[in-house]
Amino acid sequence: MNISHFRTIYRVLFALVVLSLTQPSFAQQKAAPTAPQAPAVSQPAVSQPVVSQPAPAPPAAVQPTPPAATNATATPADDSRSPKATAIVPRELSPWSMFMSADILVKAVMIGLAFASLVTWTVFIAKMIELSLVQSKLRAALNKIGDSRSLAEAQFALGAKDSVLSALLAAAMREARLSAGISSDSGIKERAASSFAEIVRAESRRIRLGMGLLATIGATSPFVGLFGTVWGIMNSFIGISKSQTTNLAVVAPGIAEALLATAFGLVAAIPAVIIYNHFTRVTKGYLELVSRSSGAAGRLLSRDLDRTHVSSASGAHSRAAE
Repeated sequence: MNISHFRTIYRVLFALVVLSLTQPSFAQQKAAPTAPQAPAVSQPAVSQPVVSQPAPAPPAAVQPTPPAATNATATPADDSRSPKATAIVPRELSPWSMFMSADILVKAVMIGLAFASLVTWTVFIAKMIELSLVQSKLRAALNKIGDSRSLAEAQFALGAKDSVLSALLAAAMREARLSAGISSDSGIKERAASSFAEIVRAESRRIRLGMGLLATIGATSPFVGLFGTVWGIMNSFIGISKSQTTNLAVVAPGIAEALLATAFGLVAAIPAVIIYNHFTRVTKGYLELVSRSSGAAGRLLSRDLDRTHVSSASGAHSRAAE
């Protein structure tokens, strides 16, 4: 080995020694960055009391949260049990449902008014048929006896038909027969007129039959319906006081049921009044025909009396001539 080799070895060894000496400084350099990190970690550890101060706040915020949740869950249950929640449920307000849910007295009033309305229309149909028949029959009878010269001829023209004119002619003939041999024509006519007046009054009472019922229904039905309404409204206010609410959904059905009785009263009264006024006019026209019939019977009786006097006078003249 030469000197160059020793120099090389010496240099390598020197380098190793230098490296061995400088290695702690590198370790210190590596540890130096970690040394500041230790205070950084220690600072959060020191600041933990600061973070721990709001730490009790979450439990405080969490503690009121369950009652709020429980109240939120309990509120619908309480609302569902309250009378307001049950009162908001809609009710059917058709006439039939209101009638079925009304008070027993209000139901009785409405049933009575419905029956009165049925009676009104029954009387209307019956009287219309009756008046149309008697009017047409009496006009035809008056036309038949228009050219008759005596009571007997008029009765023959009418035949066996039963009418007020036939009754008037029969009364005139009966009075003439009963007054035979009496020379006072005025007395016979007066007695016949009295008989005619009785027949006319009887016919007037007969033809007006049922009209008094119409007048009664037309006059009293609104008041009967008002009575049912007042009773229903009283019950509605009692229900309002028991439920302790003034909600319209609670008040409206009871008042509507009460007002239904007034509606029934008006439905029964208005047609009754209109039909009564109509029959009053029609009956008045028919009674005028009856008066005409009475006058026709009186004229025929007067002719027969005059004819009797003329025949008796001519007989007396013929006997005097002989």
